Amino acid sequence: MASTASFIPRATFPHPESIIKSYFLGHHKAGLTKMRQLISSVELIIECRDYRVPLSSRNPMFEKNLIGRERMIVYTKRDLGSNELDPRTRETIRRWHTPQKVLFTDCTSDNDIKKVISYAKDTARAVDSLTGTRMMLVGMPNVGKSSLLNALRRVGMHKGKAAITGGQPGVTRSIGSTVRVCSDPDILLYDTPGVFIPYVPNAATMLKLALVGCVKDSLIDPVTLCDYLLFRINLLAPELYAQWHPPTNDVMELLTAMAIETGRLGKGGVPDLTATAIWMIQRYRAGGMGRFILDDVDPGALQRRTEEEAKEGMSANQMRKGIKAERAAHKASRSNLD
Repeated sequence: MASTASFIPRATFPHPESIIKSYFLGHHKAGLTKMRQLISSVELIIECRDYRVPLSSRNPMFEKNLIGRERMIVYTKRDLGSNELDPRTRETIRRWHTPQKVLFTDCTSDNDIKKVISYAKDTARAVDSLTGTRMMLVGMPNVGKSSLLNALRRVGMHKGKAAITGGQPGVTRSIGSTVRVCSDPDILLYDTPGVFIPYVPNAATMLKLALVGCVKDSLIDPVTLCDYLLFRINLLAPELYAQWHPPTNDVMELLTAMAIETGRLGKGGVPDLTATAIWMIQRYRAGGMGRFILDDVDPGALQRRTEEEAKEGMSANQMRKGIKAERAAHKASRSNLD
């Protein structure tokens, strides 16, 4: 077993070819269509992104389809990205969005939520509508839209929850009626379903989105997710799991030690590695395996991502054809078996 001083973490992570790169579901497409229909009736778009994955939780389809309205970018779950906001990181992210308004929030912090409400009030007063100002809350699945809506209603109206929240994506599946989050001036907010991008640019992005819960847990093997999480932790601070095991690049070693320590054992006392992997992922999501950003944050990161997305867009038709051919082949093989 390696000591912390002599331990050498993996420099790269071999991404399994089996990792899917699409999670664009029917209600995602329907939700985006409905948003386009409502765009003319709203004055402000509040786009949520997860602070832990500031680039990976970006959906360029919002910028292409929801145009012509002022936009505020709200980075949610900042408390899970770091205990304290790093000024350099925060300033870099702000520069990505110039001249749009950017805020960093923890939905349990009233001071954070008051900043969002203050900006929304300024927008509403500028419009000065007799029937109330409508705004739209958008974002990728499970980035904290409903939690933000409930926080805005709690702080702005001193009322309880208006939206159901959950640890898995897809809790909000359609656009319902507006929710009042402020009465002076009158501000009404549309809560919309999370919309995933048709194709992620690479497997690493899908792993990051799966780690923070933007896709269903059943889509990617939890042991693979833990292996990627271990890779990221080792680059940052291997001591984060020191209570279970010395520094290691072997996820099976770590999961086995965790299973024994936490009592996650199957028949005959055999460590249940899948159950332990799920527990480790949940612990990370709650901030118990370190609080850090998974994406690279530097002045050129956004440019690199948009270039990557452009290349992906060029091959989207080919990927769609490939998926159709794959489904047809699967259907044919099933018919032959019958």
